[in-house]
Amino acid sequence: MKLFGTDGVRGKANGVLTADLALRLAQAAAVVLGHQQVTDGKRPVAVIARDPRASGEFISAAVEAGLASSGVDVYDAGVLPTPAAAFLVADLGADLGVMISASHNSAPDNGIKFLGRGGHKLDDRVEDAIEAQMGQPAQSPTGAAVGRIRRFSDAEDRYVVHLLQSLGGVSLEGMKIVLDCAHGAASGCSPEAFAAAGAQVVVIGADPDGMNINDGYGSTHLEKLQAAVVEHSADLGVAHDGDADRCLAVDHTGEVVDGDQIMGILAIGLKESGRLVDDTMVVTVMSNLGLKLGMAAAGISLVETAVGDRYVLEGMRSGGYSLGGEQSGHVIFAEYATTGDGVLTGLQLAARVAATGKSLAELAAEAMTRLPQVLVNVAGVDRARVRSDEAVQAAVAAVEARLGGAGRVLLRPSGTEPVVRVMVEAETVDLAEAESALLSDVVKTELAL
Repeated sequence: MKLFGTDGVRGKANGVLTADLALRLAQAAAVVLGHQQVTDGKRPVAVIARDPRASGEFISAAVEAGLASSGVDVYDAGVLPTPAAAFLVADLGADLGVMISASHNSAPDNGIKFLGRGGHKLDDRVEDAIEAQMGQPAQSPTGAAVGRIRRFSDAEDRYVVHLLQSLGGVSLEGMKIVLDCAHGAASGCSPEAFAAAGAQVVVIGADPDGMNINDGYGSTHLEKLQAAVVEHSADLGVAHDGDADRCLAVDHTGEVVDGDQIMGILAIGLKESGRLVDDTMVVTVMSNLGLKLGMAAAGISLVETAVGDRYVLEGMRSGGYSLGGEQSGHVIFAEYATTGDGVLTGLQLAARVAATGKSLAELAAEAMTRLPQVLVNVAGVDRARVRSDEAVQAAVAAVEARLGGAGRVLLRPSGTEPVVRVMVEAETVDLAEAESALLSDVVKTELAL
C-alpha cells in the first residue's frame, strides 16, 4: 500500500500514523533529502513545525528522533502554519522541512508532510524514493556525528516580519477585521500579523486545546465568522483552516467570498501594478466559469491544471507565473511563498480593500459573477471508463450544447473510489440541478459496475 497521498502521509494518529512509522519516515527522509552523507563537515539541517492537535506532540518527537539519529540537525519551530514551515526552510537555508498536520481534518487525524530545499513540496518521484528507502537500513552515525535538536526561538517572529514586508508599506489602519483561526496553527501568528499591520482585530476560534482544531470553526465552518463580522460591524472576516495554508473570506454583509473571488480580486490588483506575469493566473479545472469570464473582461488569461495545489504550483513554476490557486482558498503568491498561505492571502486581500477604498463586496462583484455550481458524486461506477464511454460523452456534449457559453460541465473520476464527480455550472441553480441530475443518471446507468 502506497504511504504518500496527495499531501503527504495522513491517517488516524496512533492508528495508521504511529510513532514508529513517523520515526522510520524521518530516517528515510534524512537519507533522501539529507543527501546521504555529511559534506564539508556539516550535518544536514531540518526545520519541523506542527499544528496544535494533541497527537502532534508525540509524532513530532518521533520525527525529530528519526532525523537526529540519522545525523540531521533539527530546528523545532513549534506550533506554526504549514506556509511558515516552508518559509523558514528557505529562510534558514535548510536541507528539508517537516510539517505535522492533517490540515482541515478533525483532531484524531494527523499527517506528515516533507518539504525540500527552498521550502518546496516534493514531487512524486522524491516521495517514492523516501518510501523505498524505508526498506533499507537506517543511517546511524555515532558520537559527534549524531544530529542535535534545538528550539527555533525566533521562528514566529521571522515569519510575521516576512508577512508584513509583503504589504509593501500598505497599512490596515482604520479597518476592523474578524479572524477565525480554526483553533489551529495560525491562532498566534495571524492575529499578531494583522494587528501589527494596523488593523483592529476581533479574534474567534483561537483557543486550541489539542482536540478542538477545526471543530465548528475555520474555513470549513464559516457560520460563526459570518455572524461575528455582522455583530462587530467589521469591514471583513478571514477564516483559516487548521494548518493555515488557505483562507476564505466574508464581506461586511456576512456574504462568503470564496477562493475564486479572492484570486480574481488579487489578480486584478497585481495586473494594475504590473506584477501579474504575462497577465496570467493558474487555477484548477474546478474554478467557477464566472472567474474565467470575469478575468477575460479584465484582460487576464487563465491556465487550468488538475485539482490540487501541488498541480497549481507545478503550473506556476513551469510558466513562471506569479499567482495561482484553488476555489477552496489555497492561493500561491510566487513572489512571497512556495505554497498556499492563508495568513498572507488574508493580509493581501485586506490591503487591496485598504488601497482601493472599496468594500470587499464591491471588489468581489467587480472581479466575477459566480455562476451556480452543482456537484454530484455518483458512486458504484467504473471510473476508468468515464472519458471513453461513448454514451456518457454524448450526454456531456448534449448538456454543453444546451448550456452554450453560459455554462460548463466537468466529469472527474475519483482517484481512490468507484466514484465519478459530476459538476455542472449554469445561469440558474434550477438549470444546474436539472442538467446534473440528467447527466448523473447517464453515468450511473452506463458505467454501473
